[in-house]
Amino acid sequence: MNDIWAQWDDKARHLFFQTYGDLSYLLEIKVDKHLFRAMVQFWNPAYSCFTFGKVDVVPTLEEYTTLLRCPRIQGNKAYVRPASLSIFVRKLVMIIGMSEQWAVARVQQKDDSKCIPWAILRDLILTHPDVKKKVNVLALSIYGLVIFPKAIGHIDEAVADLFDRIGKQNTPVLATLAEMFRSLKYMSESCHFWKLEKVPCRVFFEGYSPLKEVATTLRREDSTEESFDWVSLPEICGVIGYAPLLVLRQYKAGQFR
Repeated sequence: MNDIWAQWDDKARHLFFQTYGDLSYLLEIKVDKHLFRAMVQFWNPAYSCFTFGKVDVVPTLEEYTTLLRCPRIQGNKAYVRPASLSIFVRKLVMIIGMSEQWAVARVQQKDDSKCIPWAILRDLILTHPDVKKKVNVLALSIYGLVIFPKAIGHIDEAVADLFDRIGKQNTPVLATLAEMFRSLKYMSESCHFWKLEKVPCRVFFEGYSPLKEVATTLRREDSTEESFDWVSLPEICGVIGYAPLLVLRQYKAGQFR
């Protein structure tokens, strides 16, 4: 995708920024696996927040809205995946501007969902005569490969459904934040087992109990379950718990009654 972006002229890039905001900057971010391993050590899956001693830090919807800075995000309706995604081909046709026969011939089945390979979309971007469609396909690819990756090298049907609803009073911000929570939970679990394999730690000490460690970890006195009203934050493939009042406390606001 970086190669494609580098080949675009100012007109195509300007159209991309006008339509999808700062989404392209995600292509420039270099992933540091060592930094991620260090970061997830502070992720608290029980509270879905980063915990630094007695300080809890929660990523917010406002921060993610600002980061994406997408002009098409004008509504505040959360995206909820429909029970059936049988119209995947139709959504692809509207997004990429090709025929239904073209889409049907290239859609693949991966596990429990349909998807389209990135290699096909890449070739389409390079050859499509319509600049607006090129922009749409690249933005869809960023959402499917960078923000909501599922099958390596493929864009999932749920991503196409979410992408189609951007600009129709649906915001992708909640789903993006939920995906971040899901990824951090997965990474913290993976790093835990990586640490057990690679790093000498207390798990090997005689009498060590991980449950006891969690139970004896000092918490702020106001961090009780009753302090937070948990809500379901919708993902593109499910839901995850989110405590908005943790965010209010982060900004020194009181709890609403």
